[in-house]
Amino acid sequence: MPEENSDKTIFTLLEVLQSIQETLSTRYTGSFWVKAEMNKLNLYSYSGHCYPELVEKKDNKVIAQVKSTLWRDDYNYINSKFIRVLNEPLKDGIKILFQARIAFDPVYGLSLRILDIDPSYTLGDLEREKQETIRKLQEEGIFEKNKELSFPLLPSRIAVISVETSKGYADFLNIIENNSWNYRFFHFLFPSLLQGEKAVDGIKEQLERIRKVLSHFDVVAIIRGGGGDIGLSCYNDYLLAREIALFPIPVITGIGHATNETVTEMVSFVNAITPTKLAEFLIQRFHNFNVPVNKAEEIIADRALKIIGEEKSRFQSEIRTFQYTTANILLRSHNNIRELSATLHHESQNIFRDKKEKLIHFSERLTFRIAAYFTGKSVALDNLEKNLINMSPQNVLKRGYSITFLNGRAVKSISEVHESDTLKTILHEGIIESIVKSTDQSKTS
Repeated sequence: MPEENSDKTIFTLLEVLQSIQETLSTRYTGSFWVKAEMNKLNLYSYSGHCYPELVEKKDNKVIAQVKSTLWRDDYNYINSKFIRVLNEPLKDGIKILFQARIAFDPVYGLSLRILDIDPSYTLGDLEREKQETIRKLQEEGIFEKNKELSFPLLPSRIAVISVETSKGYADFLNIIENNSWNYRFFHFLFPSLLQGEKAVDGIKEQLERIRKVLSHFDVVAIIRGGGGDIGLSCYNDYLLAREIALFPIPVITGIGHATNETVTEMVSFVNAITPTKLAEFLIQRFHNFNVPVNKAEEIIADRALKIIGEEKSRFQSEIRTFQYTTANILLRSHNNIRELSATLHHESQNIFRDKKEKLIHFSERLTFRIAAYFTGKSVALDNLEKNLINMSPQNVLKRGYSITFLNGRAVKSISEVHESDTLKTILHEGIIESIVKSTDQSKTS
């Protein structure tokens, strides 16, 4: 009962809350269906009870929020229904249509007790968003844009968008780094959340970072560790799908589910159902290049050995033919040389004999001519000798001639002699020395 204190009526907190409890229980006697977003499931594994945080948003702002309870038996029933319909259990960040009853407790406050959840509503909400995104991309003519890019022959440089601790990311790295063919890949992680309301902005931000270093990569791989359709709602976001469709290099996805392909996967160049399959796809690209190369190498090696064998046999045959031919040529040449040698010897003897006879005749004629020549010369020499004797100085002096010398030289001209010169005149018998008194060039005998 309330207390009366002067002019005030005072209630205890419990009385106020019990009044609210009575009012709510009187006003809300049955259950009702509510749509909201389950921000967090808050499952306590030791008890099996859940205490979901339910919110309503407008323009990404929370405009209503309430706590709720989902008791263990109700959770097990609803969760099994979600797994059957959606292939995924109840989880954080999904929109739900749930049946609830208002509960108020003076200690724990107001909450909604969840009695049932309709999984078709959650799936339908995702499907509506998905179809709207597809319609917009198709109207803009960019739905197939990324698929139309040229895929690298050997996609070895990979920009990875994933969570560093993701099992899917670890599986992806294990496949590409430990492949038994020793194919080498360069990969760089651009970390981002991959589910929930923050995933869209995170992935877009990392795509923008990759654009700035685009020349260093061949492809972008978006890798998620697995899960069902509910956790993939972000991949139906129009802005994210548009960014991937218009990305300048191929985007490949391994988001990790087998049904209900998201728009992001549809517009990407290649989609694999798991990160492992995506890694195998990249390795297969290397196989597609390497296997024909190895086959060609084997064919070339085999053909080369065959050609070498054929050429070796042909070469041996050519050697034998060459040896046989050269032996025949040498034999014929040897015989020809012997015949030519005999002919040369015979002809040489004939030529020498003929030349010898001609030489003897020539020698005889030459001897005769030389003898005749020298006989004629002998007569001429005798006459020359007589002339030389007659012209000797002694005989000339005998005939009354004399020789005049000036300074030891015979005087040939009057111009050589001057007054007072001493002259020596040689006669046949004796020598006269005289001194020149005068000379007269005009007087000659």
